[in-house]
Amino acid sequence: MRWLDHRAPVPEALKGAIIALGNFDGFHAGHQAVAGEAIRWARAQERPAMIATFDPHPVCFFRPDVPPFRLTTLEQRRELYLAAGASAMLVLHFGAEMAAMTPRQFVDDLLHGHLGAGGIVTGEDFTFGKGRAGNREILAELAAAHGMQTRAVGAVEEGGATISSSRIREALRQGDCETATSLLTRPFAIRGIVEHGDKRGRTIGYPTANLGLESYLRPQYGIYAVTARVLATGERLKGAANLGIRPQFEPPKELLEPYFFDFSGDLYGQEIEVELRHFIRPEAKFDTLDALTEQMERDCDEARRLLA
Repeated sequence: MRWLDHRAPVPEALKGAIIALGNFDGFHAGHQAVAGEAIRWARAQERPAMIATFDPHPVCFFRPDVPPFRLTTLEQRRELYLAAGASAMLVLHFGAEMAAMTPRQFVDDLLHGHLGAGGIVTGEDFTFGKGRAGNREILAELAAAHGMQTRAVGAVEEGGATISSSRIREALRQGDCETATSLLTRPFAIRGIVEHGDKRGRTIGYPTANLGLESYLRPQYGIYAVTARVLATGERLKGAANLGIRPQFEPPKELLEPYFFDFSGDLYGQEIEVELRHFIRPEAKFDTLDALTEQMERDCDEARRLLA
């Protein structure tokens, strides 16, 4: 699957593509409906299908101090888009130049002139252009001048409410993994390179694979039942993980620290993806290391039960 940057030339084989246009950060069920419409339309017309995503997220440009909120990395999105059936992922680099584009410039210069789009699919609430002045009606009008068709996909609901990235983020902040999984259609997953820590886990019988949280949303701090995948080998693992600042130890350091059951290999320097399956309890500080290890044993028993 091709990974395209909108600032680079578009290969001729991908000109005339049907483009699903949006942020698509979480690529949740609502995003999948938009992408699915683009992919079906492209296949019916024997055209390539692109899924576009803005990176950095426009919010990060306008509010650089906003707390981390991402649900996926670009690498994760690329894999999700490929699995959905897209021919390419189009990364729309959002900076000062794109922020200043009028809706007409966005359509005339970018979608038509540079990308040579054959059609555009968005959600019904899609906005674009300087000051978010464009909407799906304006997009349809401007695109029609170049012979491009557009389609808009309505919101997808679950539980009587619209599926949205905001709703998923709120569920994760509450430790509600089950709701987040349902809306995403997969567990929320944090991917990263396993880094060396202070190795305290080894001293108490629970060696962990430490991951930085980087730009990911911070779910509720606490203990989780997790599953994981080692990207290089595809090996699947189960375990219990602490996500937070490790109040038992100084100095506080924000990490995801999974302990994997029945595993004795070396993961340092390897890329893994850890899925949050179930929230077990909030982070806590214990009076002694013995009390901590006793609680960790109970946490692991509960994680095994939940993952059985």
